[in-house]
Amino acid sequence: MNDNPLPLVMMICLGGYFARMWWQDLRAVREGRLEPGQALPGAMPATLRASLIAAGGTLVILAAETWGEIALGVADEQSTMTALFAGYTLVAAIVEEIIFRGYVGDWIARRGRQALIGGVLAASLLFAALHPFLWKWDDEGFALTLTLKGWFSFAAVFGASLWFYACRFASWNATRSLLPCFAAHLAKNIGVIAIKGGQGFLDGWW
Repeated sequence: MNDNPLPLVMMICLGGYFARMWWQDLRAVREGRLEPGQALPGAMPATLRASLIAAGGTLVILAAETWGEIALGVADEQSTMTALFAGYTLVAAIVEEIIFRGYVGDWIARRGRQALIGGVLAASLLFAALHPFLWKWDDEGFALTLTLKGWFSFAAVFGASLWFYACRFASWNATRSLLPCFAAHLAKNIGVIAIKGGQGFLDGWW
């Protein structure tokens, strides 16, 4: 994976800014200085139990994904990740949750319970499609990459997205806070970084 350091640094800074805004809204809601409807989506407190369930479920999904890659013989086809890009994925996890499980999740929820399942499936398909597993865009232009590894990784991200939405709307997250979603997504990305490091696919600072 060829990473241009400057755009990544800019994206990390921008993502950190939005994460800080969300955290400030959460503090304001906790202190009664801001009504939940005035805050960024999901800026509500959650129990430690909810976040632990979310992170634990993600690790089970990641273990299944890792086993699947080995079983299919595609584990060696994964991309190399730099330390800078690894840091970017952690910040991106927060931003993606604010957008997809936050804004998009709230939009789906307002359509009623009957639309929830269909909306979550559609949003998860979009979420997975935006990740470059079935396509690439480089100096040579846009091209589809419909490989076994690509389809498997697409399916894995789709499944993870369904779990992230479950973390937002599950009964054990009574406040519909994004904190369990953050915990789940960060556990996924930290796990991926650790696995890549263990398999020799974490290389260089940038």
